[in-house]
Amino acid sequence: MKKATFAGGCFWCMVKPFDEMEGILDIRSGYTGGKTEAPVYEDVKTGETGHYEAVQITYDENVFPYEKLLNLYWPQIDPTDDGGQFFDRGSQYRTAIFYHDKDQKQKAEQSKSELKASGRFQNPIVTQILPAAPFYEAEEHHQKFHQKKPEAYEQERRDSGRDDFIYEYWQ
Repeated sequence: MKKATFAGGCFWCMVKPFDEMEGILDIRSGYTGGKTEAPVYEDVKTGETGHYEAVQITYDENVFPYEKLLNLYWPQIDPTDDGGQFFDRGSQYRTAIFYHDKDQKQKAEQSKSELKASGRFQNPIVTQILPAAPFYEAEEHHQKFHQKKPEAYEQERRDSGRDDFIYEYWQ
């Protein structure tokens, strides 16, 4: 089993696209890339800890290869926005791919290059590709939010502008 870590703005909206797919064994919301050990949501949401809201995926590469994860990741985000994602603003909502080994790094860089070359976006692709850092799981009420509070989750996606963006640029 392998791990993949992606930051794509609000972690609530990043779980469902990956959840319950064959070969994905677990997905956890959490925080990574910051300077504080064992951060909590109240600290991370200030933007002062340096953490990204992220998801960490445990997957079986033989069933769901890393390239497929990347192909699912990019259409969930606005890769041209370095100030956050949609109505979530601040450094904690920036996008990044955190690689766990050289192979993931190479594949992430290749997929980013392909996205740049596609001409899909006029603005530069600013999603960073960074080495994996310690990942701290978010509090339990943040896990699988789309299942625990489906109406609130759907409202969040609509209000944020994420769904409109996805429809315009990725559908």
